[in-house]
Amino acid sequence: MFEGHDPYLVALSVAIASLGGYTGFALAARIRNTPGVSNRLLLAGAAAFLAVGIWTMHFVGMLAAPLPPDTVYLVLPTIISFLICALVVGISLFFVSIGEPSLKRVASSAVLLGVGIASMHYVGIHGLAGPFAIAHDRTMVLLSVLVAVVTAYGGLRAFLAQQEGVRLIVSAIAFGVAVSGMHYTAMLGMHFEPLTGSGHQHLGGGLAASQQILSIVVAVLCFVIAAGFLLSLVPDRRQPAAAATMDTISSPIVPEPVAQAAASPRPMSAPLGGLGQPPRAPVPRLPVESADGTHFIDTADVRSVRADAHYTRVHDGTRERMCPWSISEAEAQLDPSLFLRVHRSHIVAIPHVALVRKEGDGAVLELDGPSPHRVPVSRAKIAEVKARLGLVNRRHA
Repeated sequence: MFEGHDPYLVALSVAIASLGGYTGFALAARIRNTPGVSNRLLLAGAAAFLAVGIWTMHFVGMLAAPLPPDTVYLVLPTIISFLICALVVGISLFFVSIGEPSLKRVASSAVLLGVGIASMHYVGIHGLAGPFAIAHDRTMVLLSVLVAVVTAYGGLRAFLAQQEGVRLIVSAIAFGVAVSGMHYTAMLGMHFEPLTGSGHQHLGGGLAASQQILSIVVAVLCFVIAAGFLLSLVPDRRQPAAAATMDTISSPIVPEPVAQAAASPRPMSAPLGGLGQPPRAPVPRLPVESADGTHFIDTADVRSVRADAHYTRVHDGTRERMCPWSISEAEAQLDPSLFLRVHRSHIVAIPHVALVRKEGDGAVLELDGPSPHRVPVSRAKIAEVKARLGLVNRRHA
């Protein structure tokens, strides 16, 4: 597959795709915890870095390939290939960032993204111009499209997982290897067929760029990706202040049964398990919104509650659903003997904790259900989580 390729440029292409994937996923992971216009900016930034990473990887791979002499790149198809990549990445991230990330929605977005990546590749390939024609092996074309779709699905799953640290690095490396695998699989099935002197007319007088010019463009984009990667490593110190501000904003209007429960005399701001508070009457159900109105789910089915701007997302073991309460209101309404706020943005149902482990300065809880999911625990809450899980006398969580 790599016969005749420059090994250093091949390695660089994989690294560029991985750095672009890390930067894009890091931006995407912040979307759900950032309100307002910032969501759109983060979504646009994530799509842009993923698209630039994929496109730059493609042309670094082309520079590494043993192309025929006097090969040039037609500017119009090259630009169109990037626009295709940016468009499909943006649409795919948009679809999985709104509504419920169901399997059907993620799979459809993955197919769109995979076909878009493959289209970007083949449009870019046919931007090559010279005294030759390009032929493709159909089997390898189909295989490359399959690799692109699988890559897209894994990338979108990494986006939805919102993981940090080592897991984000592993996801980015896997993304880079998979995108590069699609490119080099397609290159394996590509062949150059020489043309006669009269056959070299496909330039058509169109604007073309030499490999030297393309190298300069690719070098600039590599610098942009590297700069974005370094900036993504800088922690956002404004997030705690923004979260505290969001919790103080009044909650939206809720259905009458919920409003009656909220009108009870107990203090709404009391923390879970607060001492000295009068006995509570925890709500038996939580309101969740859907396209056809407001539904209610039993608190016994709730696994976790996650802050999402002025609202929250309730996980019932199968999927997340939007709740009109703020995270502070949900904390005050739920039974403190069953629920614990383990992070400024997360509340978990202690009876549903299936696994706990140390990770970085904090910890991670895995909650049971048909679709198990994980919730971060802040460092300040580790001792309380251990106590609630009966792990006080153990050395490690």
